[in-house]
Amino acid sequence: MSAGGAFGGNRGLSPVPPEKGVFPLDHMHLCDLEKKDYINCLKSAGHKSENCRHFSKKYLECRMERNLMANQDMSELGFAREAEVEESKSEVAHINHNPLPRVDEFTERVLFSKS
Repeated sequence: MSAGGAFGGNRGLSPVPPEKGVFPLDHMHLCDLEKKDYINCLKSAGHKSENCRHFSKKYLECRMERNLMANQDMSELGFAREAEVEESKSEVAHINHNPLPRVDEFTERVLFSKS
Protein backbone atom coordinates (compact mmCIF):
# COMPACT_ATOMS: atom_id res chain seq x y z
CA MET A 1 0.00 0.00 0.00
CA SER A 2 1.27 3.51 -0.78
CA ALA A 3 2.14 6.05 1.90
CA GLY A 4 0.02 8.74 0.20
CA GLY A 5 -3.39 7.38 1.11
CA ALA A 6 -6.39 6.35 -0.95
CA PHE A 7 -6.43 9.46 -3.17
CA GLY A 8 -2.70 9.51 -3.89
CA GLY A 9 0.17 11.82 -3.17
CA ASN A 10 1.99 12.80 -0.03
CA ARG A 11 -0.11 15.40 1.76
CA GLY A 12 3.04 17.13 3.05
CA LEU A 13 4.33 18.25 -0.39
CA SER A 14 3.93 21.86 -1.41
CA PRO A 15 2.21 22.65 -4.72
CA VAL A 16 4.35 23.16 -7.81
CA PRO A 17 3.66 26.18 -10.04
CA PRO A 18 2.32 25.35 -13.50
CA GLU A 19 4.70 24.92 -16.40
CA LYS A 20 4.91 27.48 -19.19
CA GLY A 21 1.82 27.31 -21.39
CA VAL A 22 -0.49 26.53 -18.49
CA PHE A 23 -2.39 29.52 -17.19
CA PRO A 24 -5.51 30.24 -15.13
CA LEU A 25 -8.93 30.00 -16.71
CA ASP A 26 -10.75 33.25 -17.35
CA HIS A 27 -13.46 32.69 -14.72
CA MET A 28 -14.45 36.37 -14.75
CA HIS A 29 -14.78 36.36 -18.59
CA LEU A 30 -12.42 39.32 -18.88
CA CYS A 31 -11.26 38.34 -22.38
CA ASP A 32 -14.46 36.83 -23.75
CA LEU A 33 -14.83 39.40 -26.54
CA GLU A 34 -11.32 38.71 -27.83
CA LYS A 35 -11.88 34.95 -27.55
CA LYS A 36 -15.18 35.14 -29.43
CA ASP A 37 -13.63 37.30 -32.16
CA TYR A 38 -10.88 34.71 -32.64
CA ILE A 39 -13.30 31.76 -32.70
CA ASN A 40 -15.63 33.54 -35.15
CA CYS A 41 -12.66 34.32 -37.38
CA LEU A 42 -11.59 30.67 -37.34
CA LYS A 43 -15.09 29.56 -38.31
CA SER A 44 -15.35 32.05 -41.17
CA ALA A 45 -11.79 31.30 -42.39
CA GLY A 46 -12.34 27.55 -42.56
CA HIS A 47 -10.24 27.00 -39.42
CA LYS A 48 -7.08 28.37 -41.08
CA SER A 49 -5.43 29.93 -38.06
CA GLU A 50 -2.90 31.95 -40.09
CA ASN A 51 -5.81 34.12 -41.29
CA CYS A 52 -6.76 34.93 -37.68
CA ARG A 53 -3.37 35.62 -36.11
CA HIS A 54 -4.26 39.22 -35.30
CA PHE A 55 -7.23 38.02 -33.19
CA SER A 56 -5.05 35.44 -31.47
CA LYS A 57 -2.51 38.16 -30.66
CA LYS A 58 -5.22 40.43 -29.22
CA TYR A 59 -6.50 37.57 -27.07
CA LEU A 60 -3.05 36.84 -25.66
CA GLU A 61 -2.42 40.55 -25.03
CA CYS A 62 -5.73 40.75 -23.16
CA ARG A 63 -4.73 37.80 -20.97
CA MET A 64 -1.36 39.37 -20.19
CA GLU A 65 -2.91 42.76 -19.38
CA ARG A 66 -5.28 41.11 -16.89
CA ASN A 67 -2.62 38.86 -15.32
CA LEU A 68 -4.18 35.68 -16.64
CA MET A 69 -0.79 34.69 -18.02
CA ALA A 70 2.80 35.85 -17.62
CA ASN A 71 3.84 38.92 -19.62
CA GLN A 72 6.05 37.93 -22.53
CA ASP A 73 7.31 39.58 -25.65
CA MET A 74 4.98 38.64 -28.50
CA SER A 75 7.96 37.51 -30.57
CA GLU A 76 8.51 34.76 -27.96
CA LEU A 77 4.95 33.59 -28.62
CA GLY A 78 5.41 33.31 -32.36
CA PHE A 79 4.40 36.83 -33.39
CA ALA A 80 6.89 38.92 -35.33
CA ARG A 81 7.33 42.57 -34.53
CA GLU A 82 5.16 44.88 -36.65
CA ALA A 83 8.14 46.27 -38.61
CA GLU A 84 9.27 42.74 -39.51
CA VAL A 85 5.78 41.83 -40.70
CA GLU A 86 5.53 44.93 -42.90
CA GLU A 87 9.00 44.28 -44.33
CA SER A 88 8.13 40.69 -45.25
CA LYS A 89 4.83 41.80 -46.80
CA SER A 90 6.63 44.31 -49.01
CA GLU A 91 9.21 41.69 -50.04
CA VAL A 92 6.45 39.25 -51.02
CA ALA A 93 4.60 41.98 -52.94
CA HIS A 94 7.80 42.85 -54.80
CA ILE A 95 8.37 39.22 -55.75
CA ASN A 96 4.76 38.78 -56.89
CA HIS A 97 4.83 41.89 -59.08
CA ASN A 98 8.22 41.17 -60.62
CA PRO A 99 8.21 37.54 -61.73
CA LEU A 100 11.34 36.02 -63.19
CA PRO A 101 11.47 35.94 -66.98
CA ARG A 102 10.84 32.65 -68.70
CA VAL A 103 13.97 30.83 -69.80
CA ASP A 104 13.35 31.48 -73.50
CA GLU A 105 13.04 35.28 -72.94
CA PHE A 106 16.22 35.29 -70.88
CA THR A 107 18.12 33.29 -73.45
CA GLU A 108 16.84 35.59 -76.19
CA ARG A 109 18.12 38.68 -74.33
CA VAL A 110 21.54 37.16 -73.70
CA LEU A 111 22.02 35.93 -77.24
CA PHE A 112 20.71 38.99 -79.07
CA SER A 113 21.72 41.89 -76.80
CA LYS A 114 23.86 44.57 -78.46
CA SER A 115 26.15 45.22 -75.52
